[in-house]
Amino acid sequence: MDAARDRLSGAAAGFPAAAAMLAMRPDPSEPDMSAALLKRHYGLTGSVATLSFEVERTAKVNLPEGRGLILKTSTRPEALDSFRFQTGVMAGLQGAAGFAAPQVIRTSSGALMFEEEGVCGYVQSRIEGDPLHKATTTPDMLLQTGRALAHLDLALAQVDVHAVDRPVLWHIGCWSRLTEFEQYLPSGSVADNVRAAMAEYVARIEPQIADLAWQVTHNDPSPHNMMVTGQGIAFIDFGDGCWSPRIQDLAIAAGHMVTDPALPLGGAERLIAGYASVIPLSALEARLLVGLMKARQSALILVNYWRSHLFPADAQYIKKNVARAERGLSILAPLDMAAGEAAVLAATSSPQPIET
Repeated sequence: MDAARDRLSGAAAGFPAAAAMLAMRPDPSEPDMSAALLKRHYGLTGSVATLSFEVERTAKVNLPEGRGLILKTSTRPEALDSFRFQTGVMAGLQGAAGFAAPQVIRTSSGALMFEEEGVCGYVQSRIEGDPLHKATTTPDMLLQTGRALAHLDLALAQVDVHAVDRPVLWHIGCWSRLTEFEQYLPSGSVADNVRAAMAEYVARIEPQIADLAWQVTHNDPSPHNMMVTGQGIAFIDFGDGCWSPRIQDLAIAAGHMVTDPALPLGGAERLIAGYASVIPLSALEARLLVGLMKARQSALILVNYWRSHLFPADAQYIKKNVARAERGLSILAPLDMAAGEAAVLAATSSPQPIET
């Protein structure tokens, strides 16, 4: 408990540094050395195409034999810790069951990543499939997604990785500071719902966060980072991962699935039930889950309106998840803690099909 409180305090203290990282973006005029780096550090050649990215340069690599890879590079000093975390997590997840994840490709010298003259980076396998936001999210798929996420968390709990406490704006310890970005919200119901959710979080949820189970988490299982593949549900992009409450991964993923105002939890019931069928929720987790969902939806809205103000030309990409968060928050807004807890308990107690 004391260690969790220390991490909360440390994340809050790191808020200025974490915000500064997302207030910058790579210079588009920076020369793209992807092909040369790929050849120099991996002995590989192929076609290279830069993908949309916000912080780290991300390139899609197609090798002549047909294999697909992803190359991430950065010239920022703070990327060293981020890449150490990401590659360490992916290496630690190899062989885990119940989900799929990219495989980190070692350099010609056997390292997980490379560094040279102010540039660092790594290569991973490319997951082939459809991101969840493009898939038809049937109840069964949501159930399977919840189960896969729980299996991911079970595996992450065993991972020993560097840089789990590096500054990350999405860390739960930063949330109470995100209200500084309220000035960038549109007036009306969106701002009202965000203020109410964050006020509830600060007053009633944050004081109990240290009592939850903490571990390494993905910290951003959004529909863009969960994929439907031939090997089941896959998880990509561990760049926001950190040491945080385990239930955070469920709160984030479930918050993205709140779409139907006719259901108590907006349609996130099956995902929550799937997760709980693998990792049963503690009484405290069940009590706080909906409040955490609302606070994370609010955090997403706050951060992305702020960043869209900084980078208006990139607003469409930056705000790709905002409409979903606004709708989800509007659906959950009427739920107080007691009603939210009752809805979670109802979802997790309903009979689930036997997994075959």
